[in-house]
Amino acid sequence: MNPRAQALPHDVRLVIFDCDGVLVDTERIGPEIVAAMATEAGWPLTADEVRHRFLGRPETYLYDEIRGHATVPVGPEWLIRYRARVRDAFAARPRTMPGVTELLDHLDARGVPYCVASSGSHERIAHSLSLTGLQSRFGERVFSADDVHAGKPAPDLFLYAARVLGHLPRHCLVVEDSPAGVDAALAASMRVVGYTGGPTEASALAHANAGVVEELTHLIDTDGESGGE
Repeated sequence: MNPRAQALPHDVRLVIFDCDGVLVDTERIGPEIVAAMATEAGWPLTADEVRHRFLGRPETYLYDEIRGHATVPVGPEWLIRYRARVRDAFAARPRTMPGVTELLDHLDARGVPYCVASSGSHERIAHSLSLTGLQSRFGERVFSADDVHAGKPAPDLFLYAARVLGHLPRHCLVVEDSPAGVDAALAASMRVVGYTGGPTEASALAHANAGVVEELTHLIDTDGESGGE
């Protein structure tokens, strides 16, 4: 059984959110599109297989794998079409994950800063946050795999976000819905909560060292103490 994460620890100075599948409800959209486009390129995949292979990993990894397995020529236009299809599909039904607003309100009330650190491109992150009304909540505190040499499961992205915002890894808490994201947080020596409000099974996030939650509101405490510096 996976341990349930407790309310936000009071020594946390920065909460780092993944974007897709944690803040915005895209992880049911993207894998379906990748599966269809991979199959069109001669590599038949199901949406579940896509989630298993690619969830949480950067788009460059996805593109390289598609190119390597395709039976027809795949060039840079494949990634452009993929991004456009995901963007259009999400625009048709933009949604935040349940409990996002409540958790962000709680962090604001406690004076705990937060940011986004996602494997998506800056363009994709901005599009998702804008459509869901979250962009103003994060401002410039948005970090992408575009910003670092190695994306998740390497620790680079999380370490970069913490460094830019002036916080030590031990004072950070990451909220992730992918095994690759959990691996990245652990490699960065950060605490990480596995979030199963989307399609990811709890068993895939069992190695999250701060436990697993089905709802983001489980991270909200009610004792009113401040976690700010």
